[in-house]
Amino acid sequence: MLDLIKGRRVEDALNTLAFTKKGIAPTVHKLVRSALENANYAGQEKGADVDLDRLFVKNAISNEGPRMKRIRPAPMGRAFRYQRRMTHISVILAEKNGEGKEALVTKVGDEPKAGKTTKGKTAGKGTKKKSVAKK
Repeated sequence: MLDLIKGRRVEDALNTLAFTKKGIAPTVHKLVRSALENANYAGQEKGADVDLDRLFVKNAISNEGPRMKRIRPAPMGRAFRYQRRMTHISVILAEKNGEGKEALVTKVGDEPKAGKTTKGKTAGKGTKKKSVAKK
């Protein structure tokens, strides 16, 4: 799927993803649309000079993500182990200038998380110990 949209204008890439019958196409469509909105935000709020009509997909890659190890019940009380695989998808948009030069605009996907979590709580919270004075 990612090879279909590499090097294409963003509008053409979104149309291709919208009418492709692959299972991953809606996810990649959502990611490209998010990259387009990030470029629009950079143009309006941060003062960058971005022409949305000149944007194209410079690079789109998919890497192996973490694996979750799971157990599936098997006959006679046994258990089979299997791995649930995940992937990281990155999309980079760039703008073609009139001279044929490229300028990087935005990168979406495969970004690190803000904080580690443990058992549904943010790390660092709930670690204070209360001291109780005995009489």
